[in-house]
Amino acid sequence: MPPILPDFSSTVRLKYVKLGYQTLVNHFFYLLLIPLLLAFTVEILRTGPQELLNLYLDLAVVLSSSFLITSVATVYFMSKPRTVYLVDYACYKPPVTCRVPFSTFMEHSRLILKDNPKSVEFQMRILERSGLGEETCLPPAIHYIPPKPTMESARGEAELVIFSAVDSLFERTGLKPRDIDILIVNCSLFSPTPSLSAMVVNKYKLRSNVKSFNLSGMGCSAGMISIDLARDLLQVHPNSNAVVVSTEIITPNYYQGKERAMLLPNCLFRMGGAAILLSNRRSHRSRAKYRLVHVVRTHKGGDDKAYRCVYEEEDREGKVGINLSKDLMAIAGEALKSNITTIGPLVLPASEQLLFLMTLIGRKIFNPKWKPYIPDFKQAFEHFCIHAGGRAVIDELQKNLQLSAEHVEASRMTLHRFGNTSSSSLWYELSYIEAKGRMRRGDRVWQIAFGSGFKCNSAVWKCNRTIKSPTDCPWADCIDRYPVHIPEVVKL
Repeated sequence: MPPILPDFSSTVRLKYVKLGYQTLVNHFFYLLLIPLLLAFTVEILRTGPQELLNLYLDLAVVLSSSFLITSVATVYFMSKPRTVYLVDYACYKPPVTCRVPFSTFMEHSRLILKDNPKSVEFQMRILERSGLGEETCLPPAIHYIPPKPTMESARGEAELVIFSAVDSLFERTGLKPRDIDILIVNCSLFSPTPSLSAMVVNKYKLRSNVKSFNLSGMGCSAGMISIDLARDLLQVHPNSNAVVVSTEIITPNYYQGKERAMLLPNCLFRMGGAAILLSNRRSHRSRAKYRLVHVVRTHKGGDDKAYRCVYEEEDREGKVGINLSKDLMAIAGEALKSNITTIGPLVLPASEQLLFLMTLIGRKIFNPKWKPYIPDFKQAFEHFCIHAGGRAVIDELQKNLQLSAEHVEASRMTLHRFGNTSSSSLWYELSYIEAKGRMRRGDRVWQIAFGSGFKCNSAVWKCNRTIKSPTDCPWADCIDRYPVHIPEVVKL
């Protein structure tokens, strides 16, 4: 018997039913307009010519007004930059096992440089005048004699610092890894493959469409560059969260040679890191600590002296280190001057701008020897976070900006307690001000950082709410002891 053929009639009917359903759903709004257009046509046919003309005029006025209002509103909202909030941040606090008292540091130096007592003496003189305290920390690999700066130990330090800071940020903000839209990690001297940003993505299993960036080689001012990059990204990605991680990995960069200019960083740089949560979500407005107002970046790399004043190179024995030029402070002063010239008109009151303009005109027209007027930035800011690069840096900025001892207290105490933690030092300073209970709603903060290249970058923040002294910050167990007196020379 031949096989029974299928019933094609039912299949054809089902096909047309499906096609009719798709047409109805896909063109629903167009089909909805048909009865409206018919009703409108019938109404027009019933209306006289004069009434029809008046109707057209009224319709034209309504449409023109609506178009104008819509256009103006669109231009306003499209051109208005999105507000960037600093929701919260967390600083890494090294364990007590990593502390390096002066006696330990000098003992290690004598053992490592036993054939070069002059270099040991040089480091001792630097340490005596550095402004550092007895509680600064170095990574575990540097505690060995001789140090063991292997790739494994460097990665270990990176994981310890970065993961600890990010974990603390998650705990403080309630942020989940899946909520991160943008990730930026900056570390100047340690740039492995895969990158540090990839290491964070892997650790926390971030989304596959996360926008991650890894910045290296940009020195101690890279933190402000990361903030600027995050701000630009948040302008084009609405309703997003950006996490910025700033750190410097010490392990592979501890110099073991004899050149004095390269031994200087050994005396100043210490462990540290910070994780910052930025957001443009309106839901974060009430809980955010700060609002980003300005970021100003100055780059002096076009000048050869400025470019080479902080330079990584090999010494005569082939050992790699960071060479700090004697012209560093003068170059930093010029970079600061350029940065101030740009940021001044954005933040200074009209009275200060007028005085500055009059002095400038007087120097140009009447007498070039007139002393230039230094604007009073204390009228523009309540708090100053100056990069804790060393005592000389803080002294120079305090003198040039005519700041009081209280204005630079956060910088000096951060240098004393944690040392120069590179790009993350500004966040330890901000944390100090909060721990002291000095941050009030409406207060303005100026963060200033210097970095190789040579760069001077600064950011202006406005406090969004009065901040109570946090109990989980790196200063929590010692803030009552600060500020401390720091003598000009600590005899070792």
